[in-house]
Amino acid sequence: MPEHRPRILIVDDREQNRYVLRRVLERAGYACEEASTGPAALERAQTLPALVILDVNLPGISGTQVCQKIKQDPLTAHVSVLQISAAFVSAEDKARALDAGADGYLTHPIDGVVLLATVRSLLRLKKAETLALDAAATWQGTFDSLQEGLAVVDADGNLAQANRAFQEMCRGSGAWEWEEEPAAGLLRRVFGTDEPLLKARDGRHVGEYSAGERTVRIAVDALSTPHGQAGFIVVISDITDRKLADYAVRTAEKLAESGRLAQSLAHEINNPLEAITNLLYLAEESNTEDEVKQYLSLAGEQLSRISRITKQSLSFHRDTLQPIGVNVGEIVGEVVDMYGKLAARRNIEIVFDPKSALSIRGFPGQLRQVFGNLVRNALDAASPNTSVNVRVRSSRRSRGLGTRVTIHDRGTGIPWGIREKLFDPFFTTKELKGSGLGLWVSRAIISNHHGTLRFRSTTRVGASGTTFEVFLPVDLTGPTAASGGSHGMTPPTPINSHESHNVRPQTPRNRDKAASSAADDTPSQRRDPIAMKRCAPG
Repeated sequence: MPEHRPRILIVDDREQNRYVLRRVLERAGYACEEASTGPAALERAQTLPALVILDVNLPGISGTQVCQKIKQDPLTAHVSVLQISAAFVSAEDKARALDAGADGYLTHPIDGVVLLATVRSLLRLKKAETLALDAAATWQGTFDSLQEGLAVVDADGNLAQANRAFQEMCRGSGAWEWEEEPAAGLLRRVFGTDEPLLKARDGRHVGEYSAGERTVRIAVDALSTPHGQAGFIVVISDITDRKLADYAVRTAEKLAESGRLAQSLAHEINNPLEAITNLLYLAEESNTEDEVKQYLSLAGEQLSRISRITKQSLSFHRDTLQPIGVNVGEIVGEVVDMYGKLAARRNIEIVFDPKSALSIRGFPGQLRQVFGNLVRNALDAASPNTSVNVRVRSSRRSRGLGTRVTIHDRGTGIPWGIREKLFDPFFTTKELKGSGLGLWVSRAIISNHHGTLRFRSTTRVGASGTTFEVFLPVDLTGPTAASGGSHGMTPPTPINSHESHNVRPQTPRNRDKAASSAADDTPSQRRDPIAMKRCAPG
C-alpha cells in the first residue's frame, strides 16, 4: 500500500515564492499543489487539502478574505490555513489574520526549518481535531442509539446534552427546544415532580413515576469534581411493558390459585346445600308449625354458612389500590380456614398458633396470595397423618420491628439439588399440576413489601421437613403502590389475637405441639443445622 502523503495547497501570486515553498515541502515528503489567485484557491480548497499556505497580498481578493470564506464554508471549515506575508508584518496584521480564522502566521523571509516545524505542528493539530471529531461522532451515535433516555444537567440546572430517546420521551406534542428548558421545569412538566433532582443532591436517587399511561424509572446521579458538584446524569427507562408483564404473571398465578381452590370450595358448599335440601323436605312433610320453624331455622344456619364461605372466597384475591393497615394474623387465619377442608380430606392437621403481632401497611389481597401459596405447598408436601404448623409472631430484625410468619410441614424435605432453583420462574416439582410461578411471584410480592421470604429444609430420615418464613417489617415507607409512589405509615400498634384459627380447637396438648413443631425451634433441627436460603428483594 503506497504511503499516504499529506497534501498542501500553496497560494501565492509570485511564482518564485511558490517554487521555494514547494521545494522545501516536497523534500520533506509532502505532496504540493499550487494556485496564484484567490478564486483559484477557493476552488482548490473544495478538494480538502490537509493545509493551505496562503499569501495575504493577493490580486483581486485578499488572502484574509479567502481565509474567511474557507472557514465559513461548512465543507472546508476544518481545513488548516497558514498565512504568509512579506508586506504585512506588524503585530496588528498578524492579529487581524488570526481573527479571520488563520491557524498560523509567518512573515518573509521564511526559514525552511521554521516552515517545516510550523507545518508539522498544524498537521498534528489537524489530526488531533479529526480524531476528536470522529470520537465525538461515535459517542453521539452511541448516545442516540440507547433505548433509555439519557441527559446531562449542568451545574446551573440546565440540560447540557440529551439523546434522541430522552427528547422523544419528554417532547410531548408539538415542537420543543430542549436546550431552552431548565431540567427541573422539564421534569415537573412531564412527570409532575422534580423530586429526582432534589433527592440526588444527597447521592444517587432511583424512583418510579407516571407520565400519562406510561410508567418510567428515573435514575439520577450527581456529577462531582474536587471543586464541588458539577451537575447530574439523568437516565429515564420506560418500564411500562415490564410492569404489565409482571401484572400478567401475577394475575395468571391468582387464576391458578383460584382454580386450585375451586374443588375445595365446591365440596364445602355442597355439604350445606345437601343439608338445606333435606331440611326443606322435612319441613314440607312436617305436620306442626313448630317443627317447620325448627327446620327452617336450621336451613337458615346452613345458608349463613354458605354466605360465609362465599364471602371468604370473594375476598381471597380482592385487593386495594393503595396500601392499608393489615392484620397479618387475620389474613393468615382466613387462609388457614380456606384450606381446612382440603387438609382434613388428606388426613393432615393445620395447627395455627397466632400471638400478638404488629400491624403493617400493605396490600391484603397480595398477602393472601402469598400465604395461600405457601400453605397449599405445605399441604402438598406434608405426609398423611402429620401436621402443618403455622405461627404468627412479632419479631425484631436488622430492618427493625415487624411480623414473622412461619409455615412448617413434616414432608420429605427439599433435595439439595433443586434448592437453588426453587424461586426461579416456571420451575416446579409438581409436573403438570404446578405452574412454577407461585414462589417466584410470592418473592416479588414480599420484596415489594420490603420484607424477606426464606426457607430451610432437611431430608434427614426421622426429622425431615421444610419451614418457609415470611418477615414483613413495619416499614415507614410502605410498599410500592400501583402508581409507583410511596405512602407513609402510622406508628406500629400491637394486634392481640385472642382466638385460635386452628382447624380443630386448640388444646394444651396441640398448643405444645404447635410451639415445638416449627423447624427453627425443634431440638432435632438444632442438632441438624439446615441451610437457610434468603430471597433478598429482587
